[in-house]
Amino acid sequence: MLPASDLLSAFLAQSDFYPGLPQQRRLYEAAKTAIHQHQLGAGNKLPSSRDLARDLCVARNTVVAAFEQLAAEGYVTSTLGSGTYVADLADLKPLDDKAAAYVPLNASALAPLSRRGAHITAFAAGPRFEIQPFAPGDADFSSFPFKLWQRLQNRVWREVRPDLLDYGQSGGYLPLRQAIAEYLRISRSVKVAVENIVITSGTQQSLDLCAQLLADVGDTAWVEDPCYWGARRVFEACDLTLHPITVDADGMALEAADLATDPRLIYVTPSHQYPTGAVMSLVRRRELLDVAVRKNAWILEDDYDSEFRYTGRPLASLQGLDTDDRVVYMGTFSKVLYPGIKVGYMVVPPALADSFKIALYDLQRPGQLMVQAALADFISQGHFVTHIRKIRQIYGSRRELLRKTLVSQFGAQLSQRVTISSEESGLHLVVELPDYVDDVALEKLAAESGIAVKALSTYYLAPPVRRGLLVGYAYVTPDKIVYYGKLLAAVIQSGVH
Repeated sequence: MLPASDLLSAFLAQSDFYPGLPQQRRLYEAAKTAIHQHQLGAGNKLPSSRDLARDLCVARNTVVAAFEQLAAEGYVTSTLGSGTYVADLADLKPLDDKAAAYVPLNASALAPLSRRGAHITAFAAGPRFEIQPFAPGDADFSSFPFKLWQRLQNRVWREVRPDLLDYGQSGGYLPLRQAIAEYLRISRSVKVAVENIVITSGTQQSLDLCAQLLADVGDTAWVEDPCYWGARRVFEACDLTLHPITVDADGMALEAADLATDPRLIYVTPSHQYPTGAVMSLVRRRELLDVAVRKNAWILEDDYDSEFRYTGRPLASLQGLDTDDRVVYMGTFSKVLYPGIKVGYMVVPPALADSFKIALYDLQRPGQLMVQAALADFISQGHFVTHIRKIRQIYGSRRELLRKTLVSQFGAQLSQRVTISSEESGLHLVVELPDYVDDVALEKLAAESGIAVKALSTYYLAPPVRRGLLVGYAYVTPDKIVYYGKLLAAVIQSGVH
């Protein structure tokens, strides 16, 4: 049997033995592997840290750290003045041949995913359905007031407030919740009390909390069809049964077959349906509220981009019509400011407020109070409203530029077959195509020209009833809108003809 120094040195000499790990961790893994293989048997005395460091040409602290880890896990025992010995691990089973040598970073021997995990990861929804700028290049966030935002954050950090370094147990930073409440009352006609606002990391976390707290495995969730992919993924991950309901020009259209089912959750985007852009009519809104009461269901109102209405005032929320506390209202700052800010909010009925705050803390451990504090100042000092006014004008002009570019290229004949969404809101428009056109094929054809658009038919759960392309324009500079808009028009023309 090789001396301990030579044995450990042989392991460390292998270039693929835990590459990239610190030397002390590699030494620990080498000793552990040798013990599992019984190459270092119970009672074997290991060299002193000084001698082993010399033999392996490593720092003594490296050896001491490895020995301490081995001792903490029970592989060795140390006696002051006597030395370090391999522990008596009679019940220790040797590792199999593959694991005994090392575990490569790309090992396929990892534990398999659960059925739920396999289902979630088998279909990468984000890249398939996230509406990105239709022109290549970096997204244009130049309209965001970076210097102002930096000053606000710097001021928060200079105050040195330890309470802002904690998780936060009250549903979010109080001044931010107060600022949101005031904003929602004025701009969205939301009935809101500060204590009913819960700050989250965005709409996805809001949806996840609702699915976990308001529904059980197997419960039915009504969703719009076509549907926002993020909501669909959350509900599937929570093992809910999705029931798609067709969307027309007036929003979610309930039929007798739908009313024969009993939903626990009803997910809607009434102010600007994602992805079609339809606005739910007042009649449909009142009908949905009545159904929620009769079915004892919760309505999840996702008001993801209500700020971007380019003509007239933003539409009032569905929650503002609710007299029975059946609506959970959700919003986000990711669309208005920048995606990576990851701050959203919910307005929950009073009976749910405490439960949502408890669950948020217990399940998610919220934080980012420093960012929340800066955002509270951004809103309360009037910068938020100013920013919305500015980008609403910018995005509105880009939308109109894209529409004019496409129409100018279509010609009279094509314009009779292709419809461009006329709803003056949102961050994308829909180019609706004739039923015979393969919008998935057109999406791929556009990608060959470097244009990122999404096929409308892929957002359906049931067989699609409409074909079209979703085209994002908000984060694209005007020169690219014109250039790539012409290329996109040519792709659409080829598909239709």
